[in-house]
Amino acid sequence: MVIKEFTRDQQSKLTFTGRFDFSAHKDFRESYQKLLENKVKLIVLDLNGVEYLDSSALGMLLQFKDKADATRTKIVIESRNTFVNDILATANFQKIFEMKK
Repeated sequence: MVIKEFTRDQQSKLTFTGRFDFSAHKDFRESYQKLLENKVKLIVLDLNGVEYLDSSALGMLLQFKDKADATRTKIVIESRNTFVNDILATANFQKIFEMKK
């Protein structure tokens, strides 16, 4: 998985490409921890380039949400990827995260 970051005016976008599974845990955690430490107010997770998403990725997203809530950082998940959207809908993530298509 490749994670690219773009930040401007306390708003960040993390763009994911490839498989989002447990192998991405360290890179994902390091990416969001840096943003939370820098007191970013909004983080958009762009999942359009994700080819595969599993339950460990869902767990990582929930863990990130807890940490973001503690710092009052807003998270938005952006995806036009049908595969990803189906998994997120099955897990009822639209009740937990703001979703943007």
